[in-house]
Amino acid sequence: MAKYAALLRGVNVGGITVTSADLAELFRSLGFSEVKTVLASGNVLFSTSEAASSTAHARLKATIEKGLGERFGYDAWIVLVDHGELAGIVDAYPFEETDGTQPYVLFASTQDALDEIAAFVAASAGERGVPGHGVFYWETPKGSSTETALAKFLAKPRFKASTTTRNLRTLRKLL
Repeated sequence: MAKYAALLRGVNVGGITVTSADLAELFRSLGFSEVKTVLASGNVLFSTSEAASSTAHARLKATIEKGLGERFGYDAWIVLVDHGELAGIVDAYPFEETDGTQPYVLFASTQDALDEIAAFVAASAGERGVPGHGVFYWETPKGSSTETALAKFLAKPRFKASTTTRNLRTLRKLL
């Protein structure tokens, strides 16, 4: 049995409303077990009897995206992370957490997008972020995460449809 976290992009913002109960029901109807939603921002923990593999991962991701699109009427894109991999991502967060900052992990659909984000941050004064294994770690001053240069860069259509960001505390709740 494999355990995963599905991180949905763009739900409960921009007119796409999905309740936690409806989301859990959808995942159960797709044949998943141990379904648990975390917060109202599109985070789902679930298990599947299918053994973990790259083929299974691609099939699960496609099944979930299709189910979301059919059930909730939007062009769904998710990040699907093996539970063990998620623990590694959280453990590797490189910055010391302080009261004045917000810790984030940015997920993207391609390594090229992550590389472009890393290059932008490297060239931007005042941004604090570093690439990780398949993610980008980002730290912002508390209360300014939507107003930083990187936040504005990520609002471009190219990234808006292919990235999702989670607060490190949210990711810890998924473990």
